[in-house]
Amino acid sequence: MANLSAVLFDIDDTLFSTTVFASRARHAAVQAMVGMGLKATEEEVFRELQEVLREFGSNYAHHYQKLLMRLPRAVLGDLNPALVESAGVVAYHDTKFGGLEPFPDVLPLLGKLREAGIQTGIITHGWTIKQAEKLIRLGVLPLVDPKAVFISDQVGISKPNPKLYSLALRKLGLEAEQVMYVGDSLEHDIAPPGSLGIRTVWSRRAAKDGQDPEAIRPDHIIDDFGELEAILRDSYSALPPA
Repeated sequence: MANLSAVLFDIDDTLFSTTVFASRARHAAVQAMVGMGLKATEEEVFRELQEVLREFGSNYAHHYQKLLMRLPRAVLGDLNPALVESAGVVAYHDTKFGGLEPFPDVLPLLGKLREAGIQTGIITHGWTIKQAEKLIRLGVLPLVDPKAVFISDQVGISKPNPKLYSLALRKLGLEAEQVMYVGDSLEHDIAPPGSLGIRTVWSRRAAKDGQDPEAIRPDHIIDDFGELEAILRDSYSALPPA
């Protein structure tokens, strides 16, 4: 087995629970909008917001504007829609700014890898500024090599295209067997790097339901980064003995 030189990570639902965080922020937005005087319950407004998200995608920039356009006119009444929309946006961002934090075992492991001389980095799918902002707000950036951060929008290659992972190998000057990749999606994070010979770890604690590790087989399956630490120590000698 080749020496492990780098461990690269996905961000969303790997370093933190995107699903839990987004739900909390969107509920705060709906609560603020209803608090402005919308004539509907929070449950009704949130249900409509969920439809907007499904139809336009999570990266769309005007969810709350579309939400107000879809609600019956009587729900808005005489309220100024710009003010109601802004209340939702502000509440969403206030929650985002104050509540974004990694799983508690993420930063300790990244610190141990850095101390051991293992290069750490990121391969993530999403808009450049949004993903970069997450790294900063999560407190991850000081513990990863900035030259080993690859964001799909920034490099022009999207997951699950294996070329994204090939680009990372080329930029880092590493062979596939020297690299481990950790992610939550079997289709996006395990199959593509695995096809190149990169060692793959499926982190399933925040992974979406319905994934089949028998259909797409990772090298390792973990429920937390304590288990990942043990794998790195015992199977790869990448960390010193406990």
